[in-house]
Amino acid sequence: MYAKLETRTFLALLVGVSLAFFLLMKPFFGPIFWAVAIALIFHPVREAVARKLGDRPNSVALLTLSICMVIVVIPVVLLVTSLVAEGLGLYQKIQNGEIRPGEYIDRVNQSFPAIEAFLAQFGIDFSEMRDRAVSAFLGGSQFLAKQALGLGQNTFQFFLGLALMVYLAFFLLRDGRKLVELLIRALPLGDARERLLFAKFAEVTRATVKGNLLIAIIQGALGGLIFWILGITGALLWGVVMAIVSLIPAIGASLVWVPVAIYLAAVGDLVPAAVLTAYGAIVIGLADNVLRPIFVGRDTKLPDYIVLLSTLGGIVMFGINGFVMGPLVAALFMAFWGIFIREFSENPEEAGDPEPVQETSGPGAG
Repeated sequence: MYAKLETRTFLALLVGVSLAFFLLMKPFFGPIFWAVAIALIFHPVREAVARKLGDRPNSVALLTLSICMVIVVIPVVLLVTSLVAEGLGLYQKIQNGEIRPGEYIDRVNQSFPAIEAFLAQFGIDFSEMRDRAVSAFLGGSQFLAKQALGLGQNTFQFFLGLALMVYLAFFLLRDGRKLVELLIRALPLGDARERLLFAKFAEVTRATVKGNLLIAIIQGALGGLIFWILGITGALLWGVVMAIVSLIPAIGASLVWVPVAIYLAAVGDLVPAAVLTAYGAIVIGLADNVLRPIFVGRDTKLPDYIVLLSTLGGIVMFGINGFVMGPLVAALFMAFWGIFIREFSENPEEAGDPEPVQETSGPGAG
């Protein structure tokens, strides 16, 4: 009886201390999450470096991390700073009256009065929608301006988070396999289940980060290029904005180029409007419709509609990190239920054969 009391007390304290540790780490969720993502994505690179350098874990991890910094971290930081600077310039032009979003919408309405009549059939007040669109545009530019000021005022905090991410990524690249094996020993789920779940976690993280970011870069570059060719002001800014909104499956970059094409048509620039529409629908849209199922849906083994809903839900719940966290939660949800159906179904043969348990592929694992 006393032994049971000791065990229960220990388990209660274990849960309490674990919860306290989780709350302690909560402010650093972003750097920790991206450090894990870096370790997972660059694990194949680490293995290639290890084959060249041999059994030198510190050197292998450091060289792998240096490659990551050159390929990913430094370009992303430069891109973000460029976006913020462009956004600040846009906000200043709006404040000075050089850019008047309301007039652009009124111009479209004057050129296409059928739009207002069409919306009225569904009980939508065009004037109210116009005011909301202007407010959203002003709010977005003001947000970018605040981020620019905040980046200057919180430079220390920004670089502290960046340094923490890089620091953690080094140790995960070096000791990731040992940490995964330790977690498998500690978690009371059964080693086979844990290896399957860790493999799914690694698979989905790699697929969503690599796939979504690659698609975002491609769509942003294609969108910025056509804007620059057509002489549209702020091509760099709009290219980066298209890259960001392209994280939303299905609609993505069309949130930017469609309104611009409509405005070009409204002001009489029919050829640029037609070129932008055809380019957006065929080239930019093709990059999303063809590449996303290949890079994201196929590797995660999630249906396209689940990828869409989980990405949107993840962004709402977790912010920008949600484009990875959403599909990750969805994939783990389906993995857990798949294990439950296979192991507890009355007719397990009807539930399908269990997925083969691969070698654990958590941070630093194969």
